[in-house]
Amino acid sequence: MDPIKILEKYYSKNPKLFEILLKHSQAVTEKALKIAEKFPEVDKQFIYEAAMLHDIGVIFTYIPELNPEGKYPYIAHGYLGRELLEKEGYPKHALVCERHIGVGITKDEIIKKKLPLPPRDMVPQTLEEKIIAFADKFFSKRPDGIVKEKSVEEVIKEISKYGEEKVKIFKKWLKLFEKGGLKWLSFLL
Repeated sequence: MDPIKILEKYYSKNPKLFEILLKHSQAVTEKALKIAEKFPEVDKQFIYEAAMLHDIGVIFTYIPELNPEGKYPYIAHGYLGRELLEKEGYPKHALVCERHIGVGITKDEIIKKKLPLPPRDMVPQTLEEKIIAFADKFFSKRPDGIVKEKSVEEVIKEISKYGEEKVKIFKKWLKLFEKGGLKWLSFLL
């Protein structure tokens, strides 16, 4: 699989958004692969592919400066990316799309907050999914295309808007990915 060819297939009519998405995805992928080096048991090829494709659903969302034709709210890009990659024949990669938003969104949150999402759990399950979701928190897609890594403090400040439980999950991941290896995995999950 060539994730860049898949991105090109869907973003050919919006080269500016493609350029921004590609830079963002490359930064997320690089960080995810650095983390993956600490875990010999993870599938690094899968991490490369899924990290490059995690935001593919953005093409369907409304972004005033970049995608004014988008029909869906930005938060929907995860499940829309899942649907797209399932049609492409990549169900495992599709789950990364759906589960990477924040540190995960539960069915209860979707229902209680009346989020424009299908009512199901969208929470990272596998170590690979958690690595990609974690790496993604450090990079935003900016209309000017500049990619700048956020500090841990900046990430925590952003996540804290969604509640202390989300911050706790992020901090668990932070400890896990700083230490690495299976001995930490059982303790933190």
